[in-house]
Amino acid sequence: MFMHLEVFYYIFILLAHMRSSCCWSVNNFLMTGPKAYLIYSSSVAAGAQSGIEECKYQFAWDRWNCPERALQLSTHSSLRSANRETAFVHAISSAGVMYTLTRNCSLGDFDNCGCDDSRNGQRGGHGWLWGGCSDNVGFGEAISKQFVDALETGQDARAAMNLHNNEAGRKAVKGTMQRTCKCHGVSGSCTTQTCWLQLPEFREVGNYLKEKYHRALKVDLLRGAGNSAASRGAIAETFSSISRKELVHLEDSPDYCLENRTLGLPGTEGRECLKKGKNLSKWEKRSCKRLCEECGLAVEERKAEMVSSCNCKFHWCCAVKCEQCRKTVTKYFCVKKGGQRVRNESASSRRKNLRLRKKH
Repeated sequence: MFMHLEVFYYIFILLAHMRSSCCWSVNNFLMTGPKAYLIYSSSVAAGAQSGIEECKYQFAWDRWNCPERALQLSTHSSLRSANRETAFVHAISSAGVMYTLTRNCSLGDFDNCGCDDSRNGQRGGHGWLWGGCSDNVGFGEAISKQFVDALETGQDARAAMNLHNNEAGRKAVKGTMQRTCKCHGVSGSCTTQTCWLQLPEFREVGNYLKEKYHRALKVDLLRGAGNSAASRGAIAETFSSISRKELVHLEDSPDYCLENRTLGLPGTEGRECLKKGKNLSKWEKRSCKRLCEECGLAVEERKAEMVSSCNCKFHWCCAVKCEQCRKTVTKYFCVKKGGQRVRNESASSRRKNLRLRKKH
């Protein structure tokens, strides 16, 4: 059974109770484990959700498109792989949790969190000083680490990989922070500037991690490396030599063109792709070639009628009345080459029979 977000949420709550003997301090406040976890649980759940939504957006037109089974974040599930897609899921989920906690801190959702003013008054560069209200990423990073990294209970290479990618996700949030400045001076001049750091749109974090995904590093370890002291030492040494900003994986990705029920992979047959349209990126325009042609499938064109509300007018008082507008759109799908021919012949046959009936 797939691990849906609701289950993911309850795992966090369960972990909170399991760690009841643990005390920790963030931003000069001290609370006991379970109470602290419960305060942030809704933000963590929302952050995990935003991470998965971003995953689906980033891979919408890829052969692997962040399917439901990808949402499982447990280390030792027999269905989990250790490929670059798994690396991305861990990174974007971790980033989503940290981002949401930081944003909600800035919105005043937590009594024990406020602006990061630790550098205020310090010289940041030529002509500007740190000031204002920077988003408190230190807070978001610390709390998100307590939640997300707690899911990793093993000490083998796979657990080390997941923890590394969790950290890469948090680094991505910090690395995409944007500096915002305000000018100070006589008559609107900009003699000096006060600057602070703000979170970007989460899409920027997603774009950043997608680039890291394409350049993910494969870590080669001896097969069977497990939990012995020697193995753990070798694993720790290997991962410590890799930048925490990079995504890492242990296995090559499978062929996502083909259906694999064991791995929960649907294949690309039946997937929609894009050929034409305004504002499409090169990646989107090439999706039919990538999903269909390069996977040995044909591209089938289908006409569909869309109905939407239009020409809406306000009538006094007080209602809005709309017309129903119909529009024929063209969509493209990946199909088996033989199946495309059969469907085309079937459609041609239906049209021919219709013409014969009209004659009689």
